[in-house]
Amino acid sequence: MGSAGPSPRSLAGPESYAASVMDSSSSAEGTGPRTGPRRRDRHGRGMRGPVAPPQVPLSASRAETFRDLVLDSVERLERRWPQLAEVEFLVTDVPFKDSPGGADDDGDGAWSDEAVPLGRALAAGKDHPARILVYRRPVEIRTKNRDERALLVHEVVVEQVAELLGLAPESVDPRYGQD
Repeated sequence: MGSAGPSPRSLAGPESYAASVMDSSSSAEGTGPRTGPRRRDRHGRGMRGPVAPPQVPLSASRAETFRDLVLDSVERLERRWPQLAEVEFLVTDVPFKDSPGGADDDGDGAWSDEAVPLGRALAAGKDHPARILVYRRPVEIRTKNRDERALLVHEVVVEQVAELLGLAPESVDPRYGQD
């Protein structure tokens, strides 16, 4: 009573399953390139997509959220100081060790054990405008939530603008240090 070969069901099963999940743009043998959109991933669970739609704040990355905090702070200061429109405000992840001001100012290239800088003001040069850098990771590490982060970002921006303009931070923003 042994069977001469595999049952008809076992032959039809894999082929029909493979045919059902193959994209219509690929060839029947599976050797042609895929040109259309992929309908399912290799485990058959469907396409992976974004967790949240783009208009929801959850979809913004931490870097984008941080950049928005810096821009909010700059917009707040530009109303009082219109000359800030000519200053470039940049966000970088961490200070570079080899950059001037990133290392000790005595030029030996070693980091200060005292503190990691949160921001930096660079005067205008002949080939670039004045720049203010805000270092994202040192600021994020020192804060616990979005509100604290927004306050610290604003303080850093105010301090760097004050340094660039040669003023006290309290004269740049009268609410500096009060929050």
